[in-house]
Amino acid sequence: MDGKELRAILSKNIKLYRNHHGLSQADLAEKADISIPFLSSIERGIKWPYPDTLVKIAKALKIEEFELFREKKPVTNDTSLYIDRLVMDISESVSKSIEKTYHRYRGRKKAMN
Repeated sequence: MDGKELRAILSKNIKLYRNHHGLSQADLAEKADISIPFLSSIERGIKWPYPDTLVKIAKALKIEEFELFREKKPVTNDTSLYIDRLVMDISESVSKSIEKTYHRYRGRKKAMN
């Protein structure tokens, strides 16, 4: 795989995750603390972001950084798209539940002291 192919995967994945979360480019740019034109140029494969920018984008999209570079198989039917979205939604729900449980546990532990 060359740099051009890697950039195409990154561009596609950022846009895919952004759309999955119902975010506009302006929304994601604000959350990632980057400019809208810069995000647009990343999504179009024109610019290549620094690693710290990739971390900000991944955090704003609530995903791990490696997921931005994971080559996804092309969606061949609606079922595949549904399954991909379902997996992303389940992952997000599990993460939120774990975080809530952790905060509840911390709150109880502090109350006991």
